[in-house]
Amino acid sequence: MTMMMVEKIARNRKFPNLVQRYLVISEVKRGTIMIFPSIVFLMFFLPFVLVVYYGFLRSTRKRNLFLLMASLFFYAWGEPVFVWLMAVSICWNYGIGRLLGRYQRIGRPKTEKFWLWLGVLGSLACLFLFKYMGFVVENVNEIFNLSWSVPVPSLPIGISFFTFQALSYLVDVYRREVPTQRSLIDLGLYISFFPQLVAGPIVRYQSIAAQIKFRQENWADFSVGFSRFLCGLGKKVLIANQAAVVADKAFNMPAAELTIGFAWLGMVAYSLQIFFDFAGYSDMAIGLGKMFGFSFAENFHYPYMAVSVTDFWRRWHISLSSWFRDYVYIPLGGSRVATWRCYVNLWIVWLCTGIWHGADWSFLLWGMWHFMFLMSEKVFHIERKVPVLFYRAWVLLIVGIGWVFFRSADLSASLLYLRTMFGLSGVGAWNDTMWLYLREYWFYLGLGLVFSINIVSWGKVKLTNSLCWQRGLLILQPAAYSLLLLLVLSFLAKAQYNPFIYFNF
Repeated sequence: MTMMMVEKIARNRKFPNLVQRYLVISEVKRGTIMIFPSIVFLMFFLPFVLVVYYGFLRSTRKRNLFLLMASLFFYAWGEPVFVWLMAVSICWNYGIGRLLGRYQRIGRPKTEKFWLWLGVLGSLACLFLFKYMGFVVENVNEIFNLSWSVPVPSLPIGISFFTFQALSYLVDVYRREVPTQRSLIDLGLYISFFPQLVAGPIVRYQSIAAQIKFRQENWADFSVGFSRFLCGLGKKVLIANQAAVVADKAFNMPAAELTIGFAWLGMVAYSLQIFFDFAGYSDMAIGLGKMFGFSFAENFHYPYMAVSVTDFWRRWHISLSSWFRDYVYIPLGGSRVATWRCYVNLWIVWLCTGIWHGADWSFLLWGMWHFMFLMSEKVFHIERKVPVLFYRAWVLLIVGIGWVFFRSADLSASLLYLRTMFGLSGVGAWNDTMWLYLREYWFYLGLGLVFSINIVSWGKVKLTNSLCWQRGLLILQPAAYSLLLLLVLSFLAKAQYNPFIYFNF
């Protein structure tokens, strides 16, 4: 369907509302997202940005302006209609931040608090409009037997990430932890910086404010960042994408054809997919940031080696966990309040965590699932009374079941999938389809299992102590990274399946 045809339809009386017309047109204008593991990004966008950044610009101000323009172009490549939303978010938070700074200087705390709440509610209202309005209306209609109809826009990629970053800025300014950002360009760069724009990690303003103004790019950081980027690229393309094929087959298979063994295989494959998808993206984001002189905090630390559910959430999506801890849990009183209130605070945090991930009952149930086990560990301290190896296996089972809620199309599908996993339905233990996928993808799944634990880091520490290894590393490391890049490019050239899970959030 051409753009002219869509605009003609949008002018039709079937779409009398201007908002509805916009939504129809926006669906067609929505482009293909420029993801890091793509030929466009690797061969054209990134080299161009690096050449201009280092070859023609010297001052930090000019470099910031260029990075802001490049970031908006990066976002516009996949979201040409929603660039305006990014621009509004930048201007809105810049204006509120300036007002907070002004009323701080003249000592009017009540007015200052009013503008903080207005800024927070404005950003959250935008998030609600695009992400949750349709879900809320649908459930209100279901409960009260109504027939409300509202136009629901497509979800702008990364809206949850850049909204939370903007909220971080406002709260940090209100708390006087950082000064108000007086440069619209610098604040715009913070909110829209392309390495972590669409899938995190969530960068806290106070952790990057000084780097925006004063940073020293050097070859050592650039080479470390490039190596980190290549590692993340390999995780994404060589492990996550391959595990995704197995997971998609299992979760999309009709319940009447799914066997117990394939259901478990699908759960394991999805656990590997979501970890290497998101951890790989975080590695690429951290590496790209390093290449431009920025240092982002780590977002993953071998979460599948956790010794408890609490420990898992200290290792998984660290930037989101710490965000909710510092901006929701602690302001509510944290664990410094009465025991019952502490549990209520924890419940609120996990309700918000589930909602943050998506507008669906499955995500809410996923959040409550983790809350239940986190609370039980606080109450009974089970992890201290059970052998570590056994409890680690227990944590993996809890997390894996949670991923079933996360991956399934809806709540009923997740419950049906779990019934098959535990032998309450299905067509037997295994079938030829399961063995076919296992034979085809065992190497990639095995690779994922190996890199899920810190055996590589352990081996690297041991080998680094050897002088012979240190000398060999000077030759082997560049060769290994070159081979990794060639493998990734060959997989991408074959047009392999290449989604990004967290673009949906």
